[in-house]
Amino acid sequence: MTQQTHSLLHGFAPPSKAESDFVNIVRGKGCLLWDDKGNQYIDAMANLWLCQIGHGRTEIIEAVTKQMKTLEAYNVFDPFTNEPAAQLAEMVAERSPHPDGRVFLGCSGSEAVDTALKLSRLYQQLRGESEKQIIIRRTNGYHGTNFGGTSAQGIAPNREGWGDLVPHFMEVPNNDLEAAATIFANHGSQIAAIIVEPIQGAGGVYPPVDGYLEGLRKLCDDNGALLIFDEVICGFGRTGRWFGAQHFGVTPDLMTFAKGVTSGYLPLSGVIISRNVCETLEEPDFVLRTGYTYSGHPTSCAAGIANLELMERESLVDRANHVGEQIRNGLESLQSDSLIDSWRGTGAVYAVEIEQDPTQIRNEIRSKGVILRPLNTGLAICPPLTISDKEIGQVIDTMAEVLK
Repeated sequence: MTQQTHSLLHGFAPPSKAESDFVNIVRGKGCLLWDDKGNQYIDAMANLWLCQIGHGRTEIIEAVTKQMKTLEAYNVFDPFTNEPAAQLAEMVAERSPHPDGRVFLGCSGSEAVDTALKLSRLYQQLRGESEKQIIIRRTNGYHGTNFGGTSAQGIAPNREGWGDLVPHFMEVPNNDLEAAATIFANHGSQIAAIIVEPIQGAGGVYPPVDGYLEGLRKLCDDNGALLIFDEVICGFGRTGRWFGAQHFGVTPDLMTFAKGVTSGYLPLSGVIISRNVCETLEEPDFVLRTGYTYSGHPTSCAAGIANLELMERESLVDRANHVGEQIRNGLESLQSDSLIDSWRGTGAVYAVEIEQDPTQIRNEIRSKGVILRPLNTGLAICPPLTISDKEIGQVIDTMAEVLK
């Protein structure tokens, strides 16, 4: 007999798991969370790689409330627009490597990725390059769970079980420029784009090796392909610059963003489109036949505007470098004590390699009041950029206690 289950079906979880077995988070303030049993946690994952400003910020709440009293929601399909959407698009473009580009808005990172993939093929079609449909993905890359993003991601188990996915994707190993060069040599005339995270996030927090992103940029330029940066995790200060593209000094043609643009207070995402690609789209009489009901949602955009303004007032992009320094010092101490095998990362996003089962260790660390995220063979650390030195010390001390 099938056990009665709750109405809520959780993602990335066994559907058979009882609702009572999940940790019920009921409150957040700063870098702290509380569950329904009164347990307190340091949120060392910034929710899910995204809460740059910490929880419970009244500045965002007030901005959202004010906007909802005026205009809660309306679409931006022709002939409509709204001021929060237009203002946010300008703010995002100004902070990106494409201040003269344009911004297409959506709700989730998955939507942004699907849009970028479609735009890359559309760009080639409009230029008369109809044979250019291949999109290159990287092993262990993560690009959301819509059909396009599932097809584009390099985490194999996430692609399994769904039947046939979107055609014309090819995979190369992460950080292997020679493999990328080989696939371009063999299929360059058919490649529309390559999609990469500046730092691989869910696939293990792997920064690029020296020269890798520069090499991909040259391969794309030499073969008429577009370079897509998935900045859903890296964007909005996580690397110590507004975007990973600026941190690594490589400018892509398309950039996806989500998560940190509102610090998760409301769903919002988008694609930053370079001037070069825009010029192809801006041909007279061409109509862009894609969009989402909640594209340019004024209340979500109000949250994004307030979030970016707050980040600037408190210099949180620069603070990511300080947060990273404190985390690195702690991880070096753990490694010197042989409690972790290694660590990697940059800015304020890191991973450690451990010999123990990551999920089991995650659970033990959580039971002592710290939330981390398990990876294949390690743990991820990605706290709010507002985290204090004391709280970072508590995270490191808790890891040491459990890993001994």
